[in-house]
Amino acid sequence: MAEKKSLKLNFIMNAILTMSSFLFPLISFPYVSRILLPEGTGKVSFATSLIAYFVMFAQLGIPTYGVRACAKVRDDKQKLTKTAQELLIINLIMTALSYVVLFLALVFVPRLRGERTLYLVVSLTIFFTTIGMEWLYKALEQYTYIAVRSIIFKFVALVAMFLLVRSKADYVIYGGISILASSASFVMNFFHARKYISLRPVGGYEFRPHLKAVMVFFAMSCASTIYTNLDTVMLGFMDSDVTVGYYNAAVRIKNILVSIVTSLGTVLLPRAAYYVEHKLMDEFRTISRKALNFVLVAATPMMLYFILFARDGIFLLSGSAYAGSILPMQLAMPTLLFIGLSNILGIQILVPMGKESDVLLSIIVGAAVDVVLNFALIPTFGAAGAAAANMIAEGTVMVVQFVILRKEVMPSMKKIQYWKLLLALLAGAGASFWVAGLGFGSFLSLLLSAALFFGAYGMVLLVLKERLTVEVLGQMLGKILRRR
Repeated sequence: MAEKKSLKLNFIMNAILTMSSFLFPLISFPYVSRILLPEGTGKVSFATSLIAYFVMFAQLGIPTYGVRACAKVRDDKQKLTKTAQELLIINLIMTALSYVVLFLALVFVPRLRGERTLYLVVSLTIFFTTIGMEWLYKALEQYTYIAVRSIIFKFVALVAMFLLVRSKADYVIYGGISILASSASFVMNFFHARKYISLRPVGGYEFRPHLKAVMVFFAMSCASTIYTNLDTVMLGFMDSDVTVGYYNAAVRIKNILVSIVTSLGTVLLPRAAYYVEHKLMDEFRTISRKALNFVLVAATPMMLYFILFARDGIFLLSGSAYAGSILPMQLAMPTLLFIGLSNILGIQILVPMGKESDVLLSIIVGAAVDVVLNFALIPTFGAAGAAAANMIAEGTVMVVQFVILRKEVMPSMKKIQYWKLLLALLAGAGASFWVAGLGFGSFLSLLLSAALFFGAYGMVLLVLKERLTVEVLGQMLGKILRRR
C-alpha cells in the first residue's frame, strides 16, 4: 500500500513539475515580450537554442541512461557512488570539450562574436546541468524534492524578471534569469547529493561498460535536440533577431498546447508496456485506439480555434509589436495534431513494442526534411517559412510512424467517428468566427469566442454521441455520484 501511495505521489509531483515548466514562460513572457520587443526576445531565443546543442554534446545521453544505471544499484550506496561518479566524470570531460568548442565559435563566428556576453551567460546551463545530476535524483525517485526545488527557483526568477528587466537593453539580464529559472537549482543538487552518495573520489572507475549504452541514448538525444531547436538556430543564422522573435512568440503558444495534447502519452505508457509484456494485445489495441481518438478530439478543435483567432492569441500573449507572429502561428497549428499522433504512435505503441530504432528513424527523416525545407523557405518567407518547414517535418514523422505501424493501427483508426468530429468542428467555427468582427480587445475576444467555439464543439459531440466523449462524461458523472 505504501508503494502505491509513493507512486501516486511521484506522478503528482512529476505532473506539477511539467506544468511549472510551461506556466513560468506563460506568466513571464507577456511582460518580457513587451519590454524587449521581438529583437530582444529573438536574441535570447536564438542563444538558448544554440546553447542547447552544446548541452546535448556535454550530456552525451547520460540524462536518460543515468536514470537506468543508477536505479539498478540504488540499494547499494558504494555501487551507487561509483556509478554516479563514473557518469559525472564522463559528463565533466564532455562539458570541458563543449566549452572549448563554444569559445572557439565565439572567437571565429561573426554572428556570435557580437553577442559574446549573452552566449557566455546562457552557456552557464551547460555547467549547471552537468553538476546537477538530475538523473541521480530521478533514479532515486526524489520527485518531490525535484518539483519543490524547481518551483522555488522559478518563483525567484519570476520576481527577478519583473524587478530587473525594465528596458529593451536588458535582454542579457533576461537570458541570465531564464537560466536561473531552469538550471540554477542544479547547484543545490550537487551539494544535496551527499545525502545519497559520497563526493570523495572512490577510484577503480570503469567507463567502458557505460559507453556503448550512452552512445545509443546520445543518438536519440541528438536527433531530438537537433530536431527541436533546428528552426530557431537556422532562422537566427539566415535571417534577423527580429524574425526569430516573431517565430519564438508563435512557437511558445504552440508548445503550451502541445503539452496538453501529449499529456496522455506519458500517462498511458506504463499501461501499454504492461499489456505488451503480458501479451494482452486486445487490451493494447483498445487503449491505443482510445489514445488516438483522444488526440483527434483534443487537438483538432485547438488547432482550428487558434488558426481562426491567432491574432488575438498573439496580441494577448506578446503585444501588438508581434504582428509578424500571426502567420507563423497559423502555419504551426497543424503540428498539434501531427505531434499528438506521433507521440501516441511512437511513445505509446512503438516503444512498448521494443521498436525504439523505428522512432529514431522517423525523427531522423523528419530532421532531414526540416533542414531542406528551412534552407528553401526561410530566405523568402522568414518566420513563416520556418513554421511551414516544421509543420511539414512533423507531418513527415507522423507519416513514417504510421507506415511502420499501418497493420497495427489501421483497425483502430477505422473505428474513430470522423464525421462526428468534422460536424462538431464546423459547429464550433460557425458559432464563434463572427466574434472577430466585433472589435473587442484580445482578452474579451478570446474569452467569448472560446466559450462559443468549445461549447458548440462539445455539445455537438454529445448530441451525436461520439464514443469517447460519452465514455469520458459517463466516467466523470459516475465518480461524482459515488462521492455523494
